[in-house]
Amino acid sequence: MELSLEKLKAREIGALIAAGDCTCAEVAEFFLNRIESLNPKINAFISFDRSAAMTRAERLDSLRKSGKSKLSPLYGVPVAFKDNMQLKGQPTTCASKILTGHIAVYDAGITIKCLDAGMIIVGKTNLDEFAMGSSNENSAYGPVRNPIDPSRVPGGSSGGSAAAVAAGMTPLAFGSDTGGSVRLPAAFCGIVGLRPSYGRISRYGLVAFASSLDQIGPFALDTKDMALVLKATAGYDRFDSTSVNQPVPDYYVSLEQGLKNLRIGIPREYFGEGIEKAVMEAIDDVIRGLRSERIELVDISLPTTKYCIAIYYIVANAEASSNLARYDGVKYGLRIDADSLIDMFCATRTSGFGSEVKRRIMLGTYVLSAGYYDAYYRRALKVRSLIRADFEEAFKKCDLIISPTSPSTAFAFGERTDDPLKMYLSDVFTVAAPLAGLPAISFPCGTDPSGLPIGLQLMGRYFDEESLLRGAYHIERMLARG
Repeated sequence: MELSLEKLKAREIGALIAAGDCTCAEVAEFFLNRIESLNPKINAFISFDRSAAMTRAERLDSLRKSGKSKLSPLYGVPVAFKDNMQLKGQPTTCASKILTGHIAVYDAGITIKCLDAGMIIVGKTNLDEFAMGSSNENSAYGPVRNPIDPSRVPGGSSGGSAAAVAAGMTPLAFGSDTGGSVRLPAAFCGIVGLRPSYGRISRYGLVAFASSLDQIGPFALDTKDMALVLKATAGYDRFDSTSVNQPVPDYYVSLEQGLKNLRIGIPREYFGEGIEKAVMEAIDDVIRGLRSERIELVDISLPTTKYCIAIYYIVANAEASSNLARYDGVKYGLRIDADSLIDMFCATRTSGFGSEVKRRIMLGTYVLSAGYYDAYYRRALKVRSLIRADFEEAFKKCDLIISPTSPSTAFAFGERTDDPLKMYLSDVFTVAAPLAGLPAISFPCGTDPSGLPIGLQLMGRYFDEESLLRGAYHIERMLARG
């Protein structure tokens, strides 16, 4: 059977399988062939196991024929995972030399959820080393290229997952979002990326960068697919101490309500200087469209916005310094032998970590050190509480908050690597949601004159992904109507 599936949504592929128009094995082979063909150009995948994927697909076909399996809407649909999530029997590299040779001995919570839903895991995707970066240029396995324009970055740190979906190498993928690492790549690659509320999706088996900020999130081609994949993977996990036992709504069913009875807040701090003209015009067009549909729009203020980047990089780097202390050459991964234990630690970490990871470890160690803890880290935690309070006050006036996802479209390789501050400012609109633990979604709302995608961000109340997806779906349809 001649298949052409690369532009189909995940639910459309699931429907074809359910109707018997194609088999899980045919679908898996199609996408594995695309990965083999396109990956040398895009470098979205660090590893993929054709044999394991095909064995899984054939078993799913067998179960479907026997009538012993419950067909979910995503049964037989391929999915990929950022390579900082554990997949039993497969390498977990975090795109770092220091995890050379490490093989996962258990499945992450997200892996188990996807398998339970009948999905087929096709591979592990590239990322900024230990998820530290905004461009996916910091990988020990080489940079990921943006499928829209290979001279541009795909965004980071989950650039491999975003590029894989945008290039039609898989219809679904997962990344992790610490300060914007799902939403920024989604914006740069022209797809949908969701950071759920902290605690909505299990973090069990996710390699930690900054534990109070990290959250796994999905990539999809549209909001309907996003609703399906979130429904399938959200929920409490007793193995994750940060997982919250909250009911999981049927996000897909509620999409049709759109923005009915929802108010959208426009934060003045997110519409100031530094935003590219094309980005501002695209967001303004959306706001004008909502006004014409008589959606209630309210002006709001988030006064602590100006502190968010500084607070994020203090908190995240402090937690990274602590979390990455475990990579010392003793227990697993890379080991550089030396004359003494201290020399071995130093040689292993010097050789194993890339420059951006070293920079963040040193910054984090500095803000936690004696004499500086109170001046930086403790003060940052106090301001973080003020950021949360800002959002609580804002949500008294509105249900969703609209903004650009990024002040720019995808930038060229090398454009910001020599200026860390300029690179960090790529996250200026995305770091607030993680600091407050809130859900946020990015989806395309147009292109700039070069044809590069522009991302629109919506933020919602804690554990109100339902309203977030309703709002995104409404705007998605509005844009489709022109």
